[in-house]
Amino acid sequence: MISTNQFRNGSAIRVDGKRFTILNFQHVKPGKGHAFVRTRLRNMDTGAVIERTFRAGEKVESIRTDSRPMTFLYRDGDLYYFMDQETYEQVAIPEEVVGETKDFITPNGEVSVLYADGEVVSVEPPAHVELEVVETDPGVRGDTATGGSKPATLETGLVVQVPLFVSVGDRVRVDTRTREYQTRV
Repeated sequence: MISTNQFRNGSAIRVDGKRFTILNFQHVKPGKGHAFVRTRLRNMDTGAVIERTFRAGEKVESIRTDSRPMTFLYRDGDLYYFMDQETYEQVAIPEEVVGETKDFITPNGEVSVLYADGEVVSVEPPAHVELEVVETDPGVRGDTATGGSKPATLETGLVVQVPLFVSVGDRVRVDTRTREYQTRV
């Protein structure tokens, strides 16, 4: 159990039987009345964000979380197989848990797997990944009056806007948080 004065951004708590991550919090002491803590929480299972107010000093259940670096091995149907880099243990994670991260993982790519209460909660890619362009239209010379861009399909199936000079076979760096092209590598 932790008190509201022990809240930290990123902490994991259990409220009404559901697991949440604290996105941000603010202690409020109004002119009259009792102090309280206003929070924004993300549900670990559904991803939904809610706002919740707690009385100052109220106790909530803390959840033990653990983040482990893992290597993506392969996909078999709806299961993604990862290998723990420390124990070499293979873990099968369903596609629902992997979610949007599947657009950024390639065989032998590294990810961070978050466990809460011994159960896999999410798979986080690194901040930037390098992926190969597998399909894009050729850039037309003179078509750059506005610094044009064109769609490109990457090796994972992700489609991003790239500059006209990028062609099939090029490797590009993509920001996994914004899903945008950064540079050609």
